[in-house]
Amino acid sequence: MLASTLEILNRELSKALYETALMMLISTLIGISVGLLMGLYLYLTSEEKFYKNTPINMVIGTIVNIVRSIPFIILVVFSLPLTFLITGTKIGPIAASVPLSICATVFFARIVEGAFKDVDKGVIEAAFAQGASNFLIIKNVLLVEAAPAIVRGITITFISLIGFSAMAGMVGGGGIGNLAIQYGYYRYETGVMLFTIIALVAIVQIAQLIGDFIAKKLTH
Repeated sequence: MLASTLEILNRELSKALYETALMMLISTLIGISVGLLMGLYLYLTSEEKFYKNTPINMVIGTIVNIVRSIPFIILVVFSLPLTFLITGTKIGPIAASVPLSICATVFFARIVEGAFKDVDKGVIEAAFAQGASNFLIIKNVLLVEAAPAIVRGITITFISLIGFSAMAGMVGGGGIGNLAIQYGYYRYETGVMLFTIIALVAIVQIAQLIGDFIAKKLTH
């Protein structure tokens, strides 16, 4: 069994790691950037002192909640037309990045909104009392005070995406998940399955350690 496992890993592992890294890179960058803006907008449109707009807040919040409530496998299938429109294909790591990015965006948006809501109201009131503009308060107060929570949210989002990217392997996304399914499950290569589990656990642990370290450095 060991010889068979090593032969499969030698042939397929580098490709699987590349595909997983590609999916994670694209979906994490899009999810964090768009999710940060969406979460900030959700917060600002819910606060009287900033840009309170209840109808818009409710519409965006409802969209976020609907997307978050859809199981990832169903989201992958449901977004196939959009995936094909954007990437020109329905399979592979690039195609899988579309539903992954959607999932990451709405997930991270709620985390960011919560991080801003947890910022001490007294600090914000003090900034307003000193005559600071909304832009300066957002830039120098909200983002600075919420930074540790946002970093922890990035860590949680990244770790969640690792699981979703492995799941994407079941529907033609490639990556480590596909390696586990094709060889560890369908061909009963237990060694391959164990290796992929260990690899995913290691990635999660490293991501968590890095996230905790950065969040601790930003805490003041």
